Order: sequence, then C-alpha cells, then structure tokens
Amino acid sequence: MKNIKIIVATHKEYNMPSDDIYLPVQVGAEGKKDLGYQKDNIGNNISKKNPFFCELTGLYWAWKNLKADYIGLAHYRRHFSLSNWFTRMFRKNKVSILSKKELKELLKKNDVILPTKRRYYIETLYNHYKHTMHIETLDETRKIIEKKYPRYLKEFDRLHKRTSMHAFNMMIMKKDIFDDYCEWLFDILFELEKRIDVSKYDDFHKRFYGRISERLLDVYLYTNNIKFKEIPFVEIEHINWIKKGFGFLIAKFTGKKYGKSC
Repeated sequence: MKNIKIIVATHKEYNMPSDDIYLPVQVGAEGKKDLGYQKDNIGNNISKKNPFFCELTGLYWAWKNLKADYIGLAHYRRHFSLSNWFTRMFRKNKVSILSKKELKELLKKNDVILPTKRRYYIETLYNHYKHTMHIETLDETRKIIEKKYPRYLKEFDRLHKRTSMHAFNMMIMKKDIFDDYCEWLFDILFELEKRIDVSKYDDFHKRFYGRISERLLDVYLYTNNIKFKEIPFVEIEHINWIKKGFGFLIAKFTGKKYGKSC
C-alpha cells in the first residue's frame, strides 16, 4: 500500500481536508503563534526564510523530514481536484478535493501529478515576469543554471517562448523524483540568496524565490523527460478575475510592477 502525504501549506487556521493523506503544515512557524498544525520549524528546516521563500519552507520541511512513498504540496485555499468548473457549476459550487481513493488510482499509472497549466496567452513567461516582478532575479537564476546545471539551460531559455506553466509550486511526486527535484531546486535558490540583496525590495517583491521556483518546476521535468498527469485544481476562496486581469494589463502596458497578490 502506497504511503502518501500531501502537505497543505498554511499561515492561518482554516478548514482542512479530513482525508489522512493531507497534512496541514504551518509555514513560517518560527516565532509565530502555534496554530495546532505541524510546524515547519521542527527538525531540519528553513522556517525563518518564509518571508522570502513562501510555501517553499513547507516543501523543504517535507523533503527533509517526511517519510512517504509519494509527497506533495497543496495550499489551504488551493487544492487538487478531479472536478472542473463545469461539473462544479452543476453541484452548486460544492468543492471536491482530491481523495485518497482517487489519487491512488492516478498513481497506478503516473509518478507525478500536477495542476493544469496556468496560461498567459498574450506574453511569454519571461516577459510576464519582467513586467510584473524584478527581472534581475530571474536573470541571475539563469547565470546559476548556466554555471552549475548547464544541461538545464536549454529548457530554461524556453521561458522566452512558453506562455504557460504548472504554477503555485503544487505537485505530487514519487519520493525519488521529489528528492532529486528538491536537491536541484534548493541548491539553485540558496546560491541565488548569496547573489541578490533583498533589502532593496519591498515585502511583496522579497518573495521572489517562490515565484522563480514556479518557473523552474517545468524546467526540471522537461529536461529529465519526466512524464506527468495534469488534473484540475480548485480555488477555495473567491478570485476577483476582473481585478487580476486589469492588474496584469497595467503591468504589461505601463511597466508598473505588481504591488500585492490579486
């Protein structure tokens, strides 16, 4: 029987999935009020880096401390689901989070589960980052990959062509793939830490490590020819798509960076 653990990254109390494959993890727990969940400052951890690494402090904790055949990451307000917006419309918007039974069926044929791609349509991943964030952080990441992992450079440069990605740092992976991915990812990010002075950014833009890792996931998977299965994801909370879209257009056509998450 497969042992599966999907951490649910959270910074606040929330209604968590009852299925025992889910493990709520309080990210950035160091120095914070105990929410009653597993804390990411126990054992081998980087909890103090949470203001910069976001949910990646939870991912690091899972990598270093969890023992399971498959490990994944979801968010308190964003989960994997086999239902899409069309089916939910006829269920009166009832949220159906991926169950253990459903996941075990998927894992019979797949070693990696990812959320459906996020698409930007009118610009590339590189240009979107350039318009909304500080591009020097992504450019410096390229320099690191060129020096330390040149085999991945070709796929990284496709950020200039791709218009979609597997976002949110969400994944479910077989443990050996998960371990190899985390080893590669955090080596790059820790090197990036040495090269970027975060003091010149505001609190929102200091969180670039999590955003860069979103773009690195596909670089890793495609370079290593790792097959994956895409399934839908659900947003538990309301998303203001008009506001989000307007912010995207403002950033693209005026050069004004994002100031907060929409």
